Amino acid sequence: MNILIFGDSQAEHTLVRRANQIESVKKIFTIFNHKQNDLIGLDKVQNLSISANDDQAIQQLIREENISLCINDAQHSQEFFDAISLVKTDSHSNSLESPLSSPKKSLSYASSGVSIDEGNAFVDKIKTLVKNTYRKETITSLGGFSGAFAIPKNYHSPLLVAATDGVGTKLKLATLLQQHDNIGIDLVAMCVNDLIVCGAEPLFFLDYYATSKLNNCVASEVIAGICKGCEMAGCSLIGGETAEMPGIYQPEDYDLAGFSVGMVEKDEVIDGSTIQADDVVIGLPSSGIHSNGYSLVRAVINQQQADLDQMIGNKTLAKWLLTPTKIYVKDILKLKQKLPTKAIKGLAHITGGGLIENIPRVLPDNVTVEIDSSHWEVPAIFSWLQQQGNINDQEMWRVFNMGIGMVVILSPEHLPLALKQLQSLNAIKIGVVKTLESSSDQCTIL
Repeated sequence: MNILIFGDSQAEHTLVRRANQIESVKKIFTIFNHKQNDLIGLDKVQNLSISANDDQAIQQLIREENISLCINDAQHSQEFFDAISLVKTDSHSNSLESPLSSPKKSLSYASSGVSIDEGNAFVDKIKTLVKNTYRKETITSLGGFSGAFAIPKNYHSPLLVAATDGVGTKLKLATLLQQHDNIGIDLVAMCVNDLIVCGAEPLFFLDYYATSKLNNCVASEVIAGICKGCEMAGCSLIGGETAEMPGIYQPEDYDLAGFSVGMVEKDEVIDGSTIQADDVVIGLPSSGIHSNGYSLVRAVINQQQADLDQMIGNKTLAKWLLTPTKIYVKDILKLKQKLPTKAIKGLAHITGGGLIENIPRVLPDNVTVEIDSSHWEVPAIFSWLQQQGNINDQEMWRVFNMGIGMVVILSPEHLPLALKQLQSLNAIKIGVVKTLESSSDQCTIL
């Protein structure tokens, strides 16, 4: 500790002598008008030849010497004497205590940016929404330390399947437009659509919501969307985590992560291993951009300073941007029931990487898929993005779903029944499987 003392009173001199004996005091700077013989020989004392009225010089000294305690001569001698009587040496801490030091502010979790009360109020607010998602196997209650779920009785030799995902920078647009009610559907969709790719029925879901400071209104909208998504997918929201992390996130920002677990019979797993030449590819239309490619989307919007209220086709740009990801779970499960076991040979969720990179993930090494893009109309939003961002064709097809959110691969004999079962989705045949030539890519867009 370094201290600064002004004045010439005996009280100040006494304070200097006492402070000189305290181990934790390293330097004592004084501004005395007259040299005092009783302070000669004190090794920590340095009398300065500056004016007590030179505020600039004193402030510079405080900064440069890291002075933590100042006593000036504006107070009466008796007040200094009272202060000196309370200055003491603590043999354990070697600290200098003075009533002239600034008292420490009493801190709390709330004052540091995290409100336990707000968190509890949030949990109470969403309880009814969450309970509406519960399947009969749900045996947990919101607010516990973990979620519990009974294994459905209709499975004989099941496998558990797990998936996790987020929503990416689509969150920035939800915050910009102050529309948070659908972003939770996106979160669920990104997880459960991955589960259904292997034929798994989603059973339960957990969410992670992180923010700088909890806004109950915004968070409740998000959770309402998550609950809606869970109902659309037929899974229970059995738990989650809400984290306030001031200093990590910018004010009003939040982040989401989702976790889903599903189940499939071991002998009914869809893994693409039986896909062969002459199989057909069905495309299930997307609802729009879904939840991938938004860093590029935002770059286009920022570069063009785009008006979010402008019409693109039959919707505003803002509407296109926040249309939630389509959830395909129930449609695929119904299709599985209608078709013979293992008739569906492969499924691909078209996310980041587009058709070009996601379809090959489910193909054997000896086949390729040719996609005929003339079989469907690419939604207007993608044409607008390409034009405004001057994006080449290859980049568009590698980043965006281009209007196809899920792909089904099966034998030609099952095509008519599959298309009939999926007609409510406007499913269409978009491609065929062929034998892979040595130099060919595993997915080609024609």
